[in-house]
Amino acid sequence: MTTWTARPETTDDITAIRDINLAAFPTSEEADLIDALRTDPKAWIDGLSLVTEGSDGTLAGHALLTRCHVDGEPALALAPCAVLPSAQRTGAGSAAIRAALDAARSVAGNLVLVLGHPEYYPRFGFTPASRFGIRAPFDVPDETMMAMALDDTRPVPTGTIQYPAAFGV
Repeated sequence: MTTWTARPETTDDITAIRDINLAAFPTSEEADLIDALRTDPKAWIDGLSLVTEGSDGTLAGHALLTRCHVDGEPALALAPCAVLPSAQRTGAGSAAIRAALDAARSVAGNLVLVLGHPEYYPRFGFTPASRFGIRAPFDVPDETMMAMALDDTRPVPTGTIQYPAAFGV
């Protein structure tokens, strides 16, 4: 079993992150999205792009959190998340996501949103966003638009999600 170490990306990781996303998805859409988000100072938050590496230093996973809003209030969008196909189902993705969520707790805002597989993301604490009174700006099955409060003692905003321009929605 591989032990994964998660850490914030460095500039030396940018090419490997792109390669991970190109390998994990059928098109370059997610890799291009990351490149676009990196250039958006309103969306990009240093320290919230996390990679996982094996004991040999090879990067295998990536999780990105960027600034979004819910009816004008700050929130974070978890997207994209990717793992090299050869490392999928080994914990590389989970390690990156857990590290990203831990890092997010030091950022203003209390809400993380993800559009993803309803069988996967609940293991991290995500539930349907509709339970928080949050909706996507496009039609999506209720169980795939999920939200998580980073601190259950603090309120979260309600309303419609506003993604950064790079998302194209």
